[in-house]
Amino acid sequence: MQGILWAAGGTGFTFLMTALGAATVFFFRGSVQAGLQRVFLGFAAGVMVAASVFSLLLPAMEEAEAAGVPGWQPAAGGFVLGIAFMLALDRLLPHLHLNADEPEGMPSGWRRTTLLVLAVTLHNIPEGMAVGLAFALAAQHGDPGVLSAAWALALGMGIQNFPEGAAISLPLRQAGFGRWRAFRSGAVSGVVEPVFGILVAASAGSIQPLMPWLLAFAAGAMLYVVVEELIPEANLGQHSHSGTLGVMAGFLVMMVLDTALG
Repeated sequence: MQGILWAAGGTGFTFLMTALGAATVFFFRGSVQAGLQRVFLGFAAGVMVAASVFSLLLPAMEEAEAAGVPGWQPAAGGFVLGIAFMLALDRLLPHLHLNADEPEGMPSGWRRTTLLVLAVTLHNIPEGMAVGLAFALAAQHGDPGVLSAAWALALGMGIQNFPEGAAISLPLRQAGFGRWRAFRSGAVSGVVEPVFGILVAASAGSIQPLMPWLLAFAAGAMLYVVVEELIPEANLGQHSHSGTLGVMAGFLVMMVLDTALG
């Protein structure tokens, strides 16, 4: 129960940061400039890469080795399954990436706005799972260091969620949407984080031996999002120093958070 409450608090914070980012539509009229958008997307990619390594893959190997299993086995297996899961969602769920002309996934008659929100929602799923699993692991261990690492992960995810919310709401406002409608569209993309975070935290206790696999699963899903979506969009079709610097900054921030608080 404690892990569920912690997961609800952590993913609630990441959702709040998405909503706060979307709320910038009430203060700004324009959309995010291309250079700034590259930095935001690159930063998000860097945070997710660092979180995948330090907060998910390494703990997965440590958990497996503590149970007498070679650490690389669940780390590699769960990693591949996470990639496969996101690949299936990417192929099935209709969505439209920022700056793209054609939607991906199965054909649908959904509006462009809905498809844009679904694209961000899609990559928020592994983020919610990662935070939920981190708090579930902390509850199982009862170790203040593990709990601090979980909060570091939630903080890093929340920081990178702020510009994501703005990146949805501001372009929608510029396209003619009312402020409240643009805000709701940006905020709703983050709802899946507490949903999936609480679900995995609730199920972690009954499948504790699978925790190394689940942690690696979340890492694979997050890195799929980074390679498939964030890094290409950070470059926006060209080599981008701002996008690259954003990646490095995000990785550094998440590494420092994990080390300082973990």
